[in-house]
Amino acid sequence: MPFRRGDPTLYVPEINRYDTMQYRRSGRSGIQLPAISLGLWHNFGGVDNFENARAMLRRAFDLGITHFDLANNYGPPYGSAEENFGQILKKDFLPYRDELIISTKAGWDMWPGPYGNLGSRKYILASLDQSLKRMGLEYVDIFYHHRPDPDTPMEESLGALDTAVRSGKALYAGISAYNAKQTAEAVKIMRSLGTPCLIHQPKYSMLVRDPEQGLLDVLGKEGVGCIVFSPLAQGLLSDRYLQGIPSDSRAARDFFLKRKDIDERKVVMLRELNAVAKQRGQSLAEMAVAWVLRDPRVTSALVGTSKVQQVDDNVAALKKLDFSSEELKKIDGILAAKQSAA
Repeated sequence: MPFRRGDPTLYVPEINRYDTMQYRRSGRSGIQLPAISLGLWHNFGGVDNFENARAMLRRAFDLGITHFDLANNYGPPYGSAEENFGQILKKDFLPYRDELIISTKAGWDMWPGPYGNLGSRKYILASLDQSLKRMGLEYVDIFYHHRPDPDTPMEESLGALDTAVRSGKALYAGISAYNAKQTAEAVKIMRSLGTPCLIHQPKYSMLVRDPEQGLLDVLGKEGVGCIVFSPLAQGLLSDRYLQGIPSDSRAARDFFLKRKDIDERKVVMLRELNAVAKQRGQSLAEMAVAWVLRDPRVTSALVGTSKVQQVDDNVAALKKLDFSSEELKKIDGILAAKQSAA
């Protein structure tokens, strides 16, 4: 174990980092993930502050967050989040590599031409090799197909995941953005290949409830884990907009939101949800994270952060995960009223 002596930059994680974090089993696998995982989609790329990214990763691990999630094209520019993570891994986390779950993905556009996108075997396996090189790793713990490819047989895309695992370049395989029907088929194919699907990564929040239309049922039945991204609806379910629509769209651009996503009716809805959160003794963001974790089929909430304090804020959601039936009914009523007014 490294000891902080003579080098003030040496990172030594909190010794009690596993005492308060909650861990949940991913489906019927042997893997447990922290209830809060850290995604590197934004704020970890080449255009971002490196030391801020480093500080967020350090704080996350200090709080027991053992899972860091990436993808080949996270940045910007593409690949730079993996490059930065690789540098931070080398500086701070190599002694703790076996305590970490590191994931990456392939499926969206990455390089020019017909072989740098979607779901061909050539693209998926080449992308994994590039990701490992950028991060300086021999393997990742989870390798995902980032989205289904309508023009490539599912057997080809998932067969590439099977090859990745059998080659030792990934320990587990997962899928993302597959709907319920596609997921059921993918789970069957992967099981037949001998590389079962460890986990699915869908978009899920109080404002985006598509996984409730069959996907969570499939995952529960098949014993597949679920790690949800954008539990804060890309920043909408936070205190950012409680004071009204911002005078400019800078904040919205930061979270890939459009002005049409933020109108007066939505602000009213957010304030009503915030009132419920206050009654629970939480911020709106804390309640939003707790809400996705209320379902036992959800293994982990994948959060994004732009500053160190937000890591703590997200973990604070774990202090109160239980919801009364009255609270859930009130939340559903607020959301239903918003939808009927839209």
